[in-house]
Amino acid sequence: MIKHFPSVLRIPCASVCILFLLLGLVACGAKGPVRPTDPALADQYLMMQGREALGKKRWIEAREYFREVVENYPGSPLRPDAKLAIGDAYLGEGTTESLVLAANEYREFLTFYPNNVRTDYAQYSIAMTFFKQMRAPARDQTPTRETLAELDTFFQRYPTSPMAAEAKAKWRIARDRLSAASYEVGVSYYKRKWYPGAIDRFREIVREDPGFSRLDAVYYHLAESFARTDIKGEAVPLFDRVVKDYPTSEYHEKAQKRLQELTVQ
Repeated sequence: MIKHFPSVLRIPCASVCILFLLLGLVACGAKGPVRPTDPALADQYLMMQGREALGKKRWIEAREYFREVVENYPGSPLRPDAKLAIGDAYLGEGTTESLVLAANEYREFLTFYPNNVRTDYAQYSIAMTFFKQMRAPARDQTPTRETLAELDTFFQRYPTSPMAAEAKAKWRIARDRLSAASYEVGVSYYKRKWYPGAIDRFREIVREDPGFSRLDAVYYHLAESFARTDIKGEAVPLFDRVVKDYPTSEYHEKAQKRLQELTVQ
């Protein structure tokens, strides 16, 4: 699985050796991290310090290092990675405010570096800023819809991305959350015996999300809603489907019993 914060430092091996040598000489006897004396290595040093802070979840400190690369080293080849890393630091922090700021950093990356090899990561990360804000099915599903919209954009723009499999898994989680919200509303109508409203909700799920992980429950309650409004012709095929297609479902025996009752009449 692809992890967050993969802002890879593209530093030649020889430069790394020189950088550590300089750091060792300059920092000897010092109380804290010291910049290398060679200005050509400063951006590399800042990125390494930022990555270290990021790994230790020191979000503000990490962003300060990365932002200095972005703002003070316009010719650095590490600048795009630093821009992404600022977004990663906001994303990792995970507060409502920081997630908004993370999305902004990723969107700016796509604007400034539209041909960068990591635009797929930026688009995926925008979706993750909304994914982290998704709420329980009974609550507002706006972040869930935003997640799905941003992931759909990802699939359209980067169909061959190595991140596609992970993106599809996240899409399924978000789509399940949205369908679960509709299902709970439908069950609420069902329990209150407002069957037309329940039927509309259950049908919506079947129509828009045939891959819903709880489709057996949807079919069962949709069938019961039809049966309780004397629409036998619609109920029987649905109960039959639960029996045949979902042998391990918690609704299997109930559907089988109801099917027998309706076909005997």
